[in-house]
Amino acid sequence: MYKIRVILDSKEDVIRTVLVDDHINLESLHVAIASSFGFEGQEMASFYRTDDEWNQGEEIPLFNMAEAGEDISMQSCMLADTLPEINNKLIYVYDFLKMWTFYVDVIEILPEKRDDLPQTILVVGDIPAEAPEKEFVADELNDDFGDEGDIDDEFGHFDDFNYNEY
Repeated sequence: MYKIRVILDSKEDVIRTVLVDDHINLESLHVAIASSFGFEGQEMASFYRTDDEWNQGEEIPLFNMAEAGEDISMQSCMLADTLPEINNKLIYVYDFLKMWTFYVDVIEILPEKRDDLPQTILVVGDIPAEAPEKEFVADELNDDFGDEGDIDDEFGHFDDFNYNEY
């Protein structure tokens, strides 16, 4: 049995702790997380592998997205294989139009078996009416082209050029 902490990426604290069977796949985890936050689970979603600093890695989509053959999906990924240890993490994105983003962290792996799983055992905060806005910030690019004024230095100011002479 896994005890998993799920935190909404928002300014307010919105946290759920869920207990799930260790033999489920990620599709079942998706349903458990979505229902713990009051979602119906009908929207597209993906998990993303991540490191300890929450850097987004490989996508694990809800459905197999390969044109031909078998590709990775939530149904093909077992929880115990994907998150084998305490403190293993995933990023979970629910509803790509609204981009509800959650941090998923294994906080305990227990040997006991229960028949009443999945179960939400901790609820902190209420889900906001709208998904928190995401701010996508790109790293500052160091371009080799310099400032726009550099071309003026080399060729003179273009505004001073009389195009009517030609």
